Amino acid sequence: MKRSITLLFFGIMNILVAAGCSSDDKKSDKPTEPETFEPVAIEKTNSTKIYVHYMSWFETNESSADKKWGYHWTMANKNPNNIGANNRREIASYYYPLIGPYHSGDKNVIENHLLLMKYSGIDGVLIDWYGTFDVNDYRMVKENTEQLIAMLNKVGLEYAIVYEDRFLPNVVNAGKAISVTGAAKTDLAYLQTNYFGDKNYIKINGKPLLLNFGPIVLQTPAEWTNVFNTLTVKPTFLTLWGESADAGDNASGEYAWVYKNSTTLTNFYTNTMPKLGVAMGSAYPGFKDFYAEGGGGAAIGWTIEHNNGATLDETLSLAKNANVNYLQLVTWNDFGEGTMFEPTVEFGYTYIEKVKAFAGVKSTETVFPDISKMYNLRMDKKGNADAQKKIDQAFNYFVSMQPAKAKQLLNEIK
Repeated sequence: MKRSITLLFFGIMNILVAAGCSSDDKKSDKPTEPETFEPVAIEKTNSTKIYVHYMSWFETNESSADKKWGYHWTMANKNPNNIGANNRREIASYYYPLIGPYHSGDKNVIENHLLLMKYSGIDGVLIDWYGTFDVNDYRMVKENTEQLIAMLNKVGLEYAIVYEDRFLPNVVNAGKAISVTGAAKTDLAYLQTNYFGDKNYIKINGKPLLLNFGPIVLQTPAEWTNVFNTLTVKPTFLTLWGESADAGDNASGEYAWVYKNSTTLTNFYTNTMPKLGVAMGSAYPGFKDFYAEGGGGAAIGWTIEHNNGATLDETLSLAKNANVNYLQLVTWNDFGEGTMFEPTVEFGYTYIEKVKAFAGVKSTETVFPDISKMYNLRMDKKGNADAQKKIDQAFNYFVSMQPAKAKQLLNEIK
C-alpha cells in the first residue's frame, strides 16, 4: 500500500514538472520585451552648443492623404515614382538622401536622423515651423514636428522652434484668422502650452528659445510686443541676422545663416556679434538650389560649392575662432537648397564626421553605418515582430551610449 502511494506521489510530481517545463518553453518562444534605459549624453570636449536646422515638410505617396508625393520631393516637375537605372527616385534635388526620399513623420526615419545627430555631437534640433492652422501643408508640418518631438526626449536631444511668420497672410486670406497678429498670437499660445514647458525645450537665460525666419510680415516692434503680451514668459527671441530692429526690444539677439560666401559670416562675427545679447553662429556645407530646374520659381541666384567638404571646414573654423556659444548647422535636410548635413549618396557621412570632430566627441568608434543598418533592418523586417523587438533593443542601447551591444544585436538579425 505504501509503495503504491509513493508511486502515485512521484507520478503526480512528474506531471507537474512536465507541465511546468511546457509552460516555460511556451514563454521562451515569445519575444522578450526590450530593456529600456535613460538616454546618456555623448562625451565631447567642445562646450559650444551645436544645433541643427530641421525641415519636417517631406511627404511620400504612402503618407499623404491623396497618395501623392509632397512638393518638397517633386517641386513642379519631378516624379519620384520614376526610378532610374541607378535605382534612385526622381526628386527635386541635386543630392540624394542615403536612406532614400522619406516621410518626415515616419518613426523609423526620425529614429535614424536623431541617432546620427546624437553620435555626431549635435545637442539639439531647431525645427522650421509654420504654425497651427490647417492651411496648405502647415498642418502636416505641425503633425510631423510632433512626431519628431515625441522621440527627441527618448534620444536625449533638445529642441526649439524656428517660427515662419511669412505665411501668416495665407492664414488670414484663408479666413482662419482676423489678422496676422491674431494668427501669430494663436501660434505662440500653442507653443507656450505644448512645447515651451518641455524639459528638453532649449532655454537660454532661463527662457525658452524662439527663432524667427525673418521677420518678414511682422516687421514692427509694436506688432511683436502685441504678440508676446499674451505669453506668461517672453521667450529669448532671435531674428535672422540683420533683422532684429524689426522686433525692437523684443529681440534678444540674432542668428547667422548662409549667404553667397563666408564674408557675410565673418562680418557677423566681427562686427555684429559683440553688440548682441545672444548670438548664434552658423556653419554649412554648401548651397545649390533646385528651384529653377524643378520649376519651383526663380533660382536664388548664387551657389556655394561643397568643394569636398572645404566649405564646411571653413565655416566651422570661423565659428571656432569666433568662440561662439551657440552654433546652428544649416541645414539637416533642405534638399531643395542643397544644404544637407544628412548623409547622402554623394557625400556619405563626411559632413557629420566633420561635426563630430568639431564637437570633440571622445569616442572614435565608427557608428554611423550601423545606425543606417538599423534603419535598413527596420524596413526589411517590417512584418517580423521578433526582429523589430531586437531592433527596439538596439535603439535603446544606442541612446544609452552602449553602441557595441547595439551592433552585436543588429548583427544577429538575419
